[in-house]
Amino acid sequence: MSRAPAPRTGLPPVIAADARVLVLGSFPGEASLTAGHYYAHPRNLFWPILSELLGTALTALPFEARYRAVQAHGIAIWDVLSACRRQGSLDSAIRDAQPNDFSQLRELAPGLRQVFFNGRHAGRFERAFAGHGYATLVLPSTSPAFAAMPAADKLAAWRQALVPALQ
Repeated sequence: MSRAPAPRTGLPPVIAADARVLVLGSFPGEASLTAGHYYAHPRNLFWPILSELLGTALTALPFEARYRAVQAHGIAIWDVLSACRRQGSLDSAIRDAQPNDFSQLRELAPGLRQVFFNGRHAGRFERAFAGHGYATLVLPSTSPAFAAMPAADKLAAWRQALVPALQ
C-alpha cells in the first residue's frame, strides 16, 4: 500500500503595487519547488514566451532578475493553490488542494485589472476572479505536460492576450 505524498506548500507571489496583469498557474511542479522559483522546469515555455513578448532574454537571467523584469512591465505571478498533496508534477495528481488567500489582492495591487490563467487547471478559478470585476482569460498551459498544442500556437495565444493588456 502506497503512502499519500506529504503536503507541499507553494511559492509566495511575485507582485508589485503597480501590477496591471496577474498570471496565475495552478501549483509549482517539482522542479520549481526544488529551485524555489516559478516555472523552473527547463522545458516549461513560460519564460521563453515572456522573453519573446517582452523583448528581453529572460531565460538568460537569474530568477530574481526575471521577476524584476516582469514586474517592470506590470506583470505579477502567483498560483491559485497555496498547498496540496501531489505525487510528481501533473495537475491531475493534485489532492487536498488549498486555494491561496486572494482577499488582499486589491490592496497588494490596486491597479490590477486582468487575470490570465496558465492552463485549464488554474482556469477553474476564472469565474471567481471575474465575479470580483477582473477581466479574465484562460490561456494554453506553458507546461511541457501539455504537448497537444505546438509551442508556436501557445506563443500566438499568449501574444494575443498579453500584448494588448500591457499597453
